[in-house]
Order: sequence, then C-alpha cells, then structure tokens
Amino acid sequence: MKNFVKFSSDKFSGSNRRAVLKTVLGLTVAGVIGGVGMAVPGVSYAASMTKEERDKLSPDDIIASLKEGNGRFRSGKLTQHDYLAQKRASALGQFPAAVLLSCIDSRAPAEILFDTGIGETFNARIAGNISNDDILGSMEFACAAAGAKVILVLGHTACGAVAGAIDKVELGNLTGLLDKIQPAVKATEYSGERKGSNSEFVDAVAATNVKLTIEEIRENSEILEKLEKEGKIKIVGAMYNLADGTVEFYS
Repeated sequence: MKNFVKFSSDKFSGSNRRAVLKTVLGLTVAGVIGGVGMAVPGVSYAASMTKEERDKLSPDDIIASLKEGNGRFRSGKLTQHDYLAQKRASALGQFPAAVLLSCIDSRAPAEILFDTGIGETFNARIAGNISNDDILGSMEFACAAAGAKVILVLGHTACGAVAGAIDKVELGNLTGLLDKIQPAVKATEYSGERKGSNSEFVDAVAATNVKLTIEEIRENSEILEKLEKEGKIKIVGAMYNLADGTVEFYS
C-alpha cells in the first residue's frame, strides 16, 4: 500500500475549501449561513452541474473535489442534497465531471463515499471493479462524447470478488469474471498465506487489481489513452477502506 497517499481534508480549509466547494462542485447554495456558501449541515445544494461549470474545471480540480467529498463522508458532515431539485435541473441534460468505476459491493457506493449529487458523476459498478469492452465503451462515451475529465478506478478492502479469484471459485458466469482478476493475484508479491481467508493478502491483491485495471484501460482504449496524453483527462486509482471510510488515492 506504499503507493497510496492518504488525503487530509485539512489541506482545503478556509477560502480554499469554499473555492473547491463552490467552483468544483458547481452547485447552487439554497441556504446561506453567515453570507458564505459552505458545505455544512442545513445547507441544501439544489442545482446540478452545468456544462459551463464543468468545462472550467481541470482534472486536478475534480480529483480535489472527490477527495474533499470523502472528507465530508468520513466526518459525517455530508452535503444536504436536494435530490428532487437536482433531478429536475438535470432532466434535459447532464454534464458529469468524472467516471467512477467501482465494485458492485453494497458497502462501497461510490457516489455516497464522495458525497456527490445527481448529475455529477458517471458510475459503472462491476464485481472486482474490472474493465471489459462494455465498460471501456461506456467510459469512452463519458469522456470523449460527454466531456468527463477524470476516470477513477476504485477498489476496496475485504473484496469478495478478489477473495473468490484468489481461491479460484467457479460459479457460472462469475468464473469468467474472476479470471480477469487472476493477473493481479499472480502479480502481487506477498510472503504470507496466499488465500482468500487472509484479509491482508486480499487487500494487497485488490490494490494490485486497481493498478492493472488502469493499465488495461490505457492499453485497450486508444481514445482514452489519447485524451490522457493530451492532458484532457486523468485516469487514477484509489482504494476504499470499509472500516474507517477513508479513500486512499494513488500518488
């Protein structure tokens, strides 16, 4: 896990925090406390992100806002989203800033972990957060056609799909899916017990799987690789810790 950098929300305090929340999230404050629009309990963010707001952002801005959102999630100070208003505002068009590729695990809902609202992110969920042709096509649409600027591959601790791959579980169509995680099992250097019952090994393989998924996205999509080389998008990885709620991003 040495390749991860733990995010601290203290970095975005004061005016920087306000700039990130007002500009990066691109949401309208329905309530105002002390004349300053900040993400605090009781303030409702009603509008969905507009094209103009999204297009002003750099990939780094968007990554910063995801980190900030996870900080709010961990602290329990989530934004009070007006989802009905966001639904209405985005009904005629969507301009998400990021694509989140995460696991199907019910304990790791990416939108909630990053405290995002309706219209802010594209979301693809599949066991083991793997990539395949359909996922790649969806991401190409999200970035090349719809304008998203970040692809985040999000793994998590205690991943059942990873544990199943380690133990070579066979179950219908799941067998083929778990085969896609086998390269991560083989590539993970670990001196302890290499079994699905060893949580430390499972987490190590899950981290490796995130890295290999990112490599596979670049190798199998000329469109996304070109966008990244041109600086129009960033493809990054992260791991979510089920125990403490922390999302750790690759440096």
